[in-house]
Amino acid sequence: MPQSSAQVTAAEISRIAGVTRATVSNWRRRHEDFPAPSGGTESSPLYDLESVRAWLSARGHVSAASPSEELRTTLRLRAQSGGSGVSEGLLLLVLAAAGHSPEELTAVTESSDADLVAHAQRDAVTAADAVPAAGPVRFGAGDAAVLRALYACVRDEGGQAALGVLAERELEDSAASGAYLTPAPLADLLARLVPGSPSSVLDPACGGGTLLAAAARQGARELYGQDTLPVQALRSSVSLMLTAPEAAVSVRAADSLRADAFPDLLADAVLCNPPYGVRDWGHDELAYDPRWAYGVPARAESELAWVQHALAHLAPGGYAALLLPPATAGRASGRRVRAELVRSGALRAVIALPAGASVPLHVGLQVWVLQRPEPGGPERKSVLFVDTAADAATGTATAAGRGGTAVTARARGGGRSSSVDWEGVTGRALGAWRAFTENPDAFEGEPGVAHAVGVVDLLDDVVDLTPARLVRASRAEVDPAELSAGLDTARRGLVGAARSLARTAGREGWSAAGASAREWRTATASDLARGGALTLLRSLPEGARGRADGGGSGSGQRPDTARAVLTGSDIARGSGPTGDPAELPGHTAPVIALGDVLVRAVASEDGSMARVADEEDAGALLGLHVHLFRPDPARLDAWFLAGFLGAEENIAAASTGSTVLTVSPGRLRVPLLPLEEQRRYGEAFRHVHELRAQARRATLLAEETARLLAGGLTGGQLLPAGEAAEGDAVRGRGDDSPH
Repeated sequence: MPQSSAQVTAAEISRIAGVTRATVSNWRRRHEDFPAPSGGTESSPLYDLESVRAWLSARGHVSAASPSEELRTTLRLRAQSGGSGVSEGLLLLVLAAAGHSPEELTAVTESSDADLVAHAQRDAVTAADAVPAAGPVRFGAGDAAVLRALYACVRDEGGQAALGVLAERELEDSAASGAYLTPAPLADLLARLVPGSPSSVLDPACGGGTLLAAAARQGARELYGQDTLPVQALRSSVSLMLTAPEAAVSVRAADSLRADAFPDLLADAVLCNPPYGVRDWGHDELAYDPRWAYGVPARAESELAWVQHALAHLAPGGYAALLLPPATAGRASGRRVRAELVRSGALRAVIALPAGASVPLHVGLQVWVLQRPEPGGPERKSVLFVDTAADAATGTATAAGRGGTAVTARARGGGRSSSVDWEGVTGRALGAWRAFTENPDAFEGEPGVAHAVGVVDLLDDVVDLTPARLVRASRAEVDPAELSAGLDTARRGLVGAARSLARTAGREGWSAAGASAREWRTATASDLARGGALTLLRSLPEGARGRADGGGSGSGQRPDTARAVLTGSDIARGSGPTGDPAELPGHTAPVIALGDVLVRAVASEDGSMARVADEEDAGALLGLHVHLFRPDPARLDAWFLAGFLGAEENIAAASTGSTVLTVSPGRLRVPLLPLEEQRRYGEAFRHVHELRAQARRATLLAEETARLLAGGLTGGQLLPAGEAAEGDAVRGRGDDSPH
């Protein structure tokens, strides 16, 4: 099919061929017929795309890139060749393409350039009629390549995947900063914090629409959104129409604080993850705005402007949940506004999250739950504070790991690549919040985790609303005998874990390779899948069709509430499946079988990247961010496969992106070795996996033991050995003994 030729870099050749950059450099040196540079510089040469494809095809190197990566590459090449600006049209085209069957999409991709462009033009015009405020669309002959890639991406990976690639490219072109998606588990938490079933929901900083999609999953049928970036507003519209076709969607592009698109809207609920630390938010021009019912926000308090904007858009009695930085709870410049929010009863709860819950990943963000006071409504005498970071901080899991005695470790920490125990965070936050809303006056809380603080006690000179400070005061309520028993259990577990770790670490199952490292021939996972050595499975939107090269969805099923879901965090933490089937809306998910190899779809430095499914994993559903490799046991050893697929260099070479590194499964490479030799490597990799699991268990138990000991000493439940013995002796003399 005729396509416009373009120039590509060596990095893009590696993505097209599914190999590393080093392999491309090796081809250039070893093969005289490798295409000569057609442009660029000596240090950064460019190559003619069609010449490169012809060379690769002659040597059997079929593209190993996923459909989304093909779309990403085509967009780069199109921008390089000066293609027309049709980003809005492409976003609209996703909506129309998602309404076609896989067979219809295949027919479109196989048509001539002229027919393809004409079909896309008709689709985009149809979609524009359904999307409010959409502008005119005009495709040209030079857009054929990107249109073909877009239709293929929607067919094979679904509309949301295509939307993500298009928005990613547009945000790069506009040099926008701070635009990112709220993680789905966090979005679901915010939506579930709103009591009842709100019908109308507003997100005044909607971005890609993640929070509104979560609201739709909770039953909302009127979705209102606004975002400063037009590409985000349009992306949100299309995304919501795909995920909640029965809902009424209205998304506008403008600055919510300066140019409110819904000035008269009183919604049942407001969900928002606003931009942080913005000084130019309109402080001077909005000084007399009627929204500031709780006080004019200081120039450094844009977050408190968003809080009051949310309250102004709530119907009386309606709830809002906002994700805010921790500084909002204690910064001096916001004291008066915070005091009025507490005094009026508008602030109902502040929930601290562990670091890594959302960008910025190194900061423990907070969720503020607010309720617009009702005239004549009940008096609010207290505010709930929950510190989920105390028990569910980054890295938390059952300390014993899979198959051991469960002892919860509360390891603090966090960083860019950390995973979060969303099941624990969500359960703790919702449990405390629901108990508090049912009867605030009778709420007892949980020492060190959840505590209801009286309004009078909060209205001091600082009005510091930091949960960790306020729940810590309740630790004295812990029973000393109960804490001592828990400490003994953790200590015994730690001693056992240390012995197991020593035994595992002492085993030798390898030897030096000699004077130089071993080298081997490798094949991509896509090549192995095409040869029948393995099957590559993933969860896909219903109706999406997988590719024959190993990118297919395989046999999947709609989410079953009786089955758990294996998530990427489970692999990183070494825990069993903990995901909720509600996290797979509109998807078919493969059922994991014993011996499957599971690889996280998002690369990070924390925890394992791959493992082999055991009895605990078997029968669970595959999560959205996990790739499943099902090897033919007569040709591939499962642990051999897991060891090489999860290798650091392999993951790095197969990953794309900047802030978030997404693993392209078809590009992962595996050495070509006889099965017997594979098994020897597999046994070594199994031992490495066990070593990592034992180390994790010992670390978490050490953290748990230290936390209990330190908390008991500072809280007064535990006494140092000498003081405890002396106290017992004094009590043993009785009241008549001389002192």
